[in-house]
Amino acid sequence: MSIRQAGKPHPIVYLILCIPFGVTSGYVSVTLGFLLAHAGVSVGAISALVAFGLLPQTWKAAWAPVVDTTLTSKQWYLIGAAVSALAMIATGLFPVNAQGLQAITVLVFLFNVSISFLAMAAENLMAHSTGLEEKGRAGGWYQAGNLGGYGVGGGLALWIAEHSTIGWLPGAAMGVLFLLCCAALFFVDEPSAEHRQTTYAHTLRDLIADLWQTARSRAGYLALLICFLPIGSGAATNLWGAVASDWHADANTVALANGVLGGFISMAGCLIGGYLCDRMERRFAYALFGIALAVVTLAMAAAARSATMFVVFTLAYNFVQGFNYASFSAVVLEAIGRGAAATKYNLYASLSNIPIAYIGLADGWAHDHWGSMGFLLTDALSGLVAVGVFFAIAAATRPRVAATA
Repeated sequence: MSIRQAGKPHPIVYLILCIPFGVTSGYVSVTLGFLLAHAGVSVGAISALVAFGLLPQTWKAAWAPVVDTTLTSKQWYLIGAAVSALAMIATGLFPVNAQGLQAITVLVFLFNVSISFLAMAAENLMAHSTGLEEKGRAGGWYQAGNLGGYGVGGGLALWIAEHSTIGWLPGAAMGVLFLLCCAALFFVDEPSAEHRQTTYAHTLRDLIADLWQTARSRAGYLALLICFLPIGSGAATNLWGAVASDWHADANTVALANGVLGGFISMAGCLIGGYLCDRMERRFAYALFGIALAVVTLAMAAAARSATMFVVFTLAYNFVQGFNYASFSAVVLEAIGRGAAATKYNLYASLSNIPIAYIGLADGWAHDHWGSMGFLLTDALSGLVAVGVFFAIAAATRPRVAATA
């Protein structure tokens, strides 16, 4: 397999570029979540840490114009990788318990801000290197890196933490991985900066006009809506490490199901989902995959609470979540075109992270009050209701076709 095809990068380049972004989420949700839970920190407090870490991802559209209007995408990628790696290493300098939670929360927030610059740069490179007919394929590979990185950041980092007494070692291992991923920059071309004008003010003006033109189109505002609704948000993924004891799952089981194996399973889902999105209406695919994720969650709620069922259903959840993440990128890449791609993509990405945060908080609250059954039902039913809302609004805004005589 050549890493460049017909002058364009093979989509595996987008997978590699997105791995650090996924690692940060897995490190917080699985590694820190599991360690904090076993140190006596409540699931509600852990879900609050995850939500606080996600906060920069819900506001990153506010600073995305900086990536579109200054430096180069490759320079921003390198800066994001370096700062994120250092902040992740620093989390290992504090005890992973209630006493160290405040300092860890600050560092989690910091590396989520810095990793957003890395992701914006990668998305800009991807948007300018793919044609309309391959948006689903590119999005699938990109999200495979995201979810595969989640597995590495959760599984590998947790395994290192469980088998080492050096607190900063898991973060350092992830930092080395970040630097290795930077090598993929050699295989993708820097986008042209045609949208940049002679002055920063003029560039920003044109960027806002481009953004408004995208958002006011039917494809644009339906994509905004579908991102804001909790359709296939996969919020439960962020709490598997914290609730694993309900299924009698130990650290090795969590590291396997929600780590490296879970990462590979979700990557497969991304790749299959991405190819399917190029063969059907992409917004319909997004909703369809969201329903499938809710069905898996309901089946898990009905099944026995055992370590085996934990592995089976979290892997199934990861697989279908891959479909959802691929369809998200496909919908957004189709809607934004090119131009100020980092800003436009991250407007949608910011919205898509809002339901992950608020459903994650709802899931954690439901678990604290009603246990694992309430947690799973909250996650599933919120997605099904959201699909109904989306189809109702899409039907109401469908262009009317004039009747013929």
